[in-house]
Formats: sequence, structure tokens, C-alpha cells
Amino acid sequence: MSKSFPKSGTPWADLKAQMQEMATSDIDWRHGRNGYNVFFAGPDVIEVIKEAYTMFQSENGLNQGAFPSLKTMEDEVVEMALDLFNAPEGAAGGMSSGGTESIILAVKSCRDRAKAQGKDVSKANLVIPYSGHPAFNKAGHLLGVEVIRTAIDDVTRLPDLGAYEAAIDDNTIMCVGSAPAFPSGLVEQIPEMSEIARARDLWFHVDACVGGYFAPFAELNGVELTPWDFRNPGVSSMSADLHKFGYASKGASTVLYRTAELHSFQATDFNVWPSGQMKTPTLAGTRPGGAIAAAWAVMNYLGVEGYTAKAKVILETRAKLEQGLSALGYTVYGASKLMIINFGYDGLDLFKLWAALNKRGWWPGATTEPPALHMMLTPAHEAAMDDFLTDLALATEEAKSDDAEKADEIRYS
Repeated sequence: MSKSFPKSGTPWADLKAQMQEMATSDIDWRHGRNGYNVFFAGPDVIEVIKEAYTMFQSENGLNQGAFPSLKTMEDEVVEMALDLFNAPEGAAGGMSSGGTESIILAVKSCRDRAKAQGKDVSKANLVIPYSGHPAFNKAGHLLGVEVIRTAIDDVTRLPDLGAYEAAIDDNTIMCVGSAPAFPSGLVEQIPEMSEIARARDLWFHVDACVGGYFAPFAELNGVELTPWDFRNPGVSSMSADLHKFGYASKGASTVLYRTAELHSFQATDFNVWPSGQMKTPTLAGTRPGGAIAAAWAVMNYLGVEGYTAKAKVILETRAKLEQGLSALGYTVYGASKLMIINFGYDGLDLFKLWAALNKRGWWPGATTEPPALHMMLTPAHEAAMDDFLTDLALATEEAKSDDAEKADEIRYS
């Protein structure tokens, strides 16, 4: 142990300087150098969310009776989300700390409802394509629900619907599809998948954590997508992250339900202790009021016009990247139409390529199936794209060398 609790305080100016020094080795996400987990919509948006978060940083989202302002803002965030995702009258939902929590809450709600209906959930399972997010396995582990992953097509990178349907059995309580799937950026066959679930009276969840606050605005820019949200009558619930392409502060997500009855199974209600009833709507007790306030503020600051304009920039940047990749001999995997692009170079060592880019100050993501780089484009990548393509060309040639440096591993954590 090298750091002990300080005996006396340190002036803020000194601490701030230390923190700034620590950050000098961080990836420069403000200028598009990060490829997958920072969502920068511009300095004006940063100022909005910083100020909004700071205004409510000490308020507790758990106790909205004491802070009705937070209740108003959370209710309005949910109402805006339900409107955006074409939810029917009577739909409901709430905010959570992020996509993983939203997913766990949806699985919990499904399991608890199945139990309330008299079903034996001791061997319950959910069916999800191989491309689905690992958060479902985390949810399964925590909640005692087996996760059955089914095949995806090697060429299209979309789920094999025959395998998906065949995996459903008498213990299945939930089916899942992604819009889009994180590895591929592809919106899966939500109409067909939700109908497979609905025909068996099963809960169907759409994981739109990464793209929920992008896809509607891509559609407004003329991108044609298969209907992926509550437009499908078989969709029971959805998860969508505000701190991704909603451009809100971390951590903020939404988990939404077709009906208030489905939503009613999300909360935990306990009163067998000296302090009486304690009802928590999410996994957390205390919830940061700042995250709620920042989400409300940025949604109202940008509005449909602002989000649509941001999406246009990303789509144009994507087109430029695809042209550059083609010129360099890269293959783009899957026919994604959104903000995620997955690309590789035949015969090139992925770990060498990643190391060569990282050495030049870039932090792209990667997939191992297929071996490829993985980038999630944001408005910040517009100004960085020429530099990226220049460095990619250099990195590609470097990675072809037998003695090129290799990354030890490529992680999303």
C-alpha cells in the first residue's frame, strides 16, 4: 500500500494541478481520438451538461418527494423518450445509471412478472443472439436466469432467425434483439424477432443502449431502417442510454416499458426493518440528481433539430471514412447504416494494427469475430477524419512488418 489517507488537507489549486497532470496521458477525446466510449457533441453541449449537473450535484434522486424538481425532470425525460421511440399510450419507464443497469432492471421486471403469473422461474432462460451485449449475461448471473446465445450469420452479421426461434423452450421468459448490436452496428430483425416472441406470449426486449438516441435522427436524415422500437407491437421493453448519443453526462440511461403494469415489477419495496418502507425504483439507492438534470437540460437544449444536425455530421463523417477505407484496401463488415463501423484488412495482424494506431494517439475499439477495428463515430470525428485516415495508412504499412509491435490485448474495459 503506497497511498495512505492524508493527515491534512491540500489546497484545491494544488490538487487541480495534480489532476491535470494525471490527465495528460489520457486519450484526447475532444478531438476525436477515442473511437468507442466518449460522446462529445461540442463545447457548447459540454457547458450545458456541466452547469446543469453542478446545479443538482448534491440533490438525491432517490428522495424525489424532497426534490420535486428532479421528479419533474425525470418524468419529462421519460416522456420525451417514449415519444421518440413511438411508445403507445400508457407506456412508462424511468432513468438508470447506464445501459447495464437498464438491462438488469428489464430482466428483473420480466422474471418477477413471470413469477407473479405463477411460472416456475427456477430454470428460467432468455434467448439472445451471439451479438448481444454482455450485460445480459451479467443480469442472468445476478438474477438466476440462464442466457442462451444463438448463431449469427458469418456474412451479414445478423442473427440466424431459425436458430433463434429453435432455442426458445418451455423455460424461456424473455427474447432479446439489438438496435443496433454493439459489435456490428447493425439493427437486427426486430419485427421478425418480436413476432417470434409475441406468438409465444413472451417478453421481448430491444437493447437500444448504444443507438437509441441516434437511430431516430438518422431516420430523419433519410436513413431507412427496419422498424426497431415500440412501432412493433411485440416489443415489451427497451433500454437506451442518454449518456451515449443523447450526449448527457455519465451515467444516465432510460429503461422503458410498453405498459405501466410491466414497469411495476421494476422497483424493490421493503419494509421489514426499523425505518419502515423503502421503495427504490432502480438497483441503486441514492441516485445523482446531476445526471437527471443534465439529461433533461441537453435534451431540451438540442431538441429534434439539434440532434438531427449532429446525426447528419456523423453520417457524413461515416461516408468519408468508408471512402478512405476502400482506398486503403479495407473491408467493412456488415451493412451498418448508423454510427458504428467495423473494418478489417485481409491478412493483417489486428494487434499490430491497433498498436500502430495507439502509438499515434488513437484509441479505436476492436472485434475478434471478425478480427477488425471498431469505431463508434461522434461529431468530434468530423474534424479528426483526415488525420485518422493519414495515420491509418501509415499504421497499415507498419503493421505489415514482421517485427511490428503488437498490443498485448485489446479491451473495452
